[in-house]
Amino acid sequence: MAEFQVGDNAVYPAQGVAEVLRIEVREIAGRTQRFYALRVVDTDMRILVPVEKAEQVGLRPVLPANQIREVYDILKDKDTYVDKQTWNRRYRGFMEKIKTGSLFEVAEVFRDLYRLKSTKTLSFGERRMLDTAKNLIVKELSVAKRTTETKVEQEIEKLFA
Repeated sequence: MAEFQVGDNAVYPAQGVAEVLRIEVREIAGRTQRFYALRVVDTDMRILVPVEKAEQVGLRPVLPANQIREVYDILKDKDTYVDKQTWNRRYRGFMEKIKTGSLFEVAEVFRDLYRLKSTKTLSFGERRMLDTAKNLIVKELSVAKRTTETKVEQEIEKLFA
C-alpha cells in the first residue's frame, strides 16, 4: 500500500485527483487514528480518509507515466461490444466501474458511452456520466503527464475523430 506524504497527489475513487493537505491525528472512541486530509483538486471538496483504510476505500497514487499509453489504447479501441441493455442497467454497470477508482475502468466507461452516443441519444444520467468520466480522465492524465488539461482533452478528441 502506498504511504502518502503532505503535498502528494492521490486519486480518490469517483472524485478524482486530490492533494494530501495534511496528516491529522484524532482520537475516536478512545483510539488514536491517523487521517489523510484531502482536497479534491477539481471541486475543492475536503475528505478525511483513515490512513489504515486508505487502500480499502481505493485511495491510490496517480497513474505512473509507464501506464499512460495503456489508457490511450483503451480509449482508441474500436472493437468494443456496445451493450444493448436498458439505459438504467447500463448506467449501474458503468457506475460500478467508476466507483472502482481505476483509470482503466473509467476509460472504458468513457469510450463505451462516447461510441454509444454516435448511435443513439444518451439519457440525462448517461450524458452526466460521460462528462464525469471525461473529467476524471483529463484531470488524472494532465497530472500524470505534467501537462495542461486542454492538451489532454485535445489528445483524447483526436482519438475519437
